Amino acid sequence: MTNQLTLTWTEAGVHQTRTIQDGQPSKNPGSVRLGRDRAKCDLVFSHSSVSGLHIEIFFNQELQEYAVRNLRDSNPPLVDGKILASGEAKLTSGSRIHLGQVEIEVVEVTEMQVAAPLTVLLSAPPVQISSPATGPCTYGLQCPKCTRISPYAQLSAGCPWCGTSLAAAVSVVLSP
Repeated sequence: MTNQLTLTWTEAGVHQTRTIQDGQPSKNPGSVRLGRDRAKCDLVFSHSSVSGLHIEIFFNQELQEYAVRNLRDSNPPLVDGKILASGEAKLTSGSRIHLGQVEIEVVEVTEMQVAAPLTVLLSAPPVQISSPATGPCTYGLQCPKCTRISPYAQLSAGCPWCGTSLAAAVSVVLSP
């Protein structure tokens, strides 16, 4: 499952729409930060009433919902008509966030089904076995780019031959 939140706003006469996905790369892993400071924020606004680092939006895994957190005590956001001085506020479709004079609307909150990689069984040529094999099967990951097989320990490091991420690799059963 991938969760996503779509925001829309108008700034300087230009209508903007952005979609945030749970776990997307960002300047502060686990959240998407909004404000004027390009070095610290993922969504940057130019209006002077928006703080340099104003709020962050994140997916709360425990509650399975999107939330917003204030990052600026002296310029708190308004969320659904209420000042968010501290803590967090739940975001749903139709929620409105005011950062200074910029109004952001949550257009949609969705859950997307992500297909799991398939497990492919590779067959080996028939081999004469004098006694039945004992012990568990061994699995590997087939690189989606170079098709070489890597051990599961390489999952977070990537393919040792071409460097491709193994996050979308196909699981394969290796012969003993």
